[in-house]
Amino acid sequence: MPTASPPVRNGFYTSADLSPEDSVGYLMRKVLSSIRTQADGQLATHDLTYAQWLPLYKISRCKDTTVASLARDLETDPASMTRALDRLEAKNLVLRERSTTDRRVVQLALTADGQKVAAQVPAVLSDVLNGHLSDFTPEEWKTLLGLLRRMLANGEALRQNAARQP
Repeated sequence: MPTASPPVRNGFYTSADLSPEDSVGYLMRKVLSSIRTQADGQLATHDLTYAQWLPLYKISRCKDTTVASLARDLETDPASMTRALDRLEAKNLVLRERSTTDRRVVQLALTADGQKVAAQVPAVLSDVLNGHLSDFTPEEWKTLLGLLRRMLANGEALRQNAARQP
């Protein structure tokens, strides 16, 4: 049975000529920052920041969300997530309910007001993302999605290989 050949490693960057203007990571971070800033501007009418509207939106999209799973999904530490949830709870947008079977587990749910606010996030994000993609063709958009998914898959493969190393 033939064995899979190792992935080809391209040398697009070297330490001698790496510059932010041509760094994929830097550019992706700048794009994400721009998206966040634009979305924050539109969601400011609801007195929400990125650190608040993102968990609110995520809770609206997932059933059985816990504080720990939300922190993992949003790649933030539990203490920061707790502070954001404190603010959302003070605004009467989120409820925390301790599990009756495991006191360590705290389930999250949206209040009626939270559901109303969370329902507005997709329209804002669609508007902001479409603005950032305004001069892309549908084919370019699909290509971009495919390339980003490939980068994520490559990163996951690197993570798995590193986890297997002694």
